[in-house]
Amino acid sequence: MPFRLHFGDDDLMRCRFAVSPLWETQEAVRTLRRPDRHGYHPHWLRRIREAARELDLAPLWLLMPRRGHSPDFLGPPPIGPAAVFEDEIAQLRAADPGTAREELARALADTPGALESARGRAMLADPGRAVRELADLLEAAWHALVEPEWPRLRALLEADVAFHSRRLAEVGLGALLPELDRRMSWDGRTLTVDWPGEHGRDLDGRGLVLMPSVFSWPDVISGYDPPWQPTLVYPARGLAGLWARPGAEGGEALVRLLGRGRAAVLAALTDPATTTTLAHRLGLAPSSVSAHLTVLRDAGLLTSRRYGHQVLYERTPLGMALVSGG
Repeated sequence: MPFRLHFGDDDLMRCRFAVSPLWETQEAVRTLRRPDRHGYHPHWLRRIREAARELDLAPLWLLMPRRGHSPDFLGPPPIGPAAVFEDEIAQLRAADPGTAREELARALADTPGALESARGRAMLADPGRAVRELADLLEAAWHALVEPEWPRLRALLEADVAFHSRRLAEVGLGALLPELDRRMSWDGRTLTVDWPGEHGRDLDGRGLVLMPSVFSWPDVISGYDPPWQPTLVYPARGLAGLWARPGAEGGEALVRLLGRGRAAVLAALTDPATTTTLAHRLGLAPSSVSAHLTVLRDAGLLTSRRYGHQVLYERTPLGMALVSGG
């Protein structure tokens, strides 16, 4: 049965985009237990295999039912559009033990056998300790599973926000919302998502946080009870090219035409990215990547636009045609 989010007049004025490294960490942990999510992430799964084995993620998995409630305090909506992990984990550590216990009990009840397990009983007996231990575990998961790839992930998420912010300016919120995912529809006051979830929710003037996610695919997720702002998490654009090896497209003909460095930079732009992100992907000095980007832009093979304090580069149709061999 689809879930529905009902908007009032004030809600239309209080919608915003956000990116959350803490959310991506939580969903990366969940993805390890969800084979249906593995299709886009074989490179990442191979890279983190040994690191994941060294983490005891069972306490977190106990709170991640396939369908049901996950504790909001483990990944609250970020305050700003580009949250910092250290700020988010500090917010988690400050969670009220009483509220945390209520949320832990709901999540454990939705996971078969969890409420009666020794770990589940220990969490409910001392929720303050549970908050500290879960925060420590998520921080360890961040450093081992997500932080090494965060420049690449952040670039993809910020490119999604930049793209949809531009579409918001062009077509308005009502037309944008169904574009976020094909399972969404809009009738002027209600956003309907054709995905198992709640029957309905009034936003009550709190607006809505729109948050792209890499690891949440294929799910569209809606949640958060007061005091958190309601949030809708949707799969980010460009996942198919997220882990593509630079230079895997285009072949030697592109190298002969542009030179190996410029061909690699153009091929690596599977989705909009910054100079720093491309340098990280390619293992090149940012100054070298910057020089290649300037030449490619002057040749009409890519464009650039400013997003906050960063400049994002993306291929033009001509650049796409060259890389694909079309």
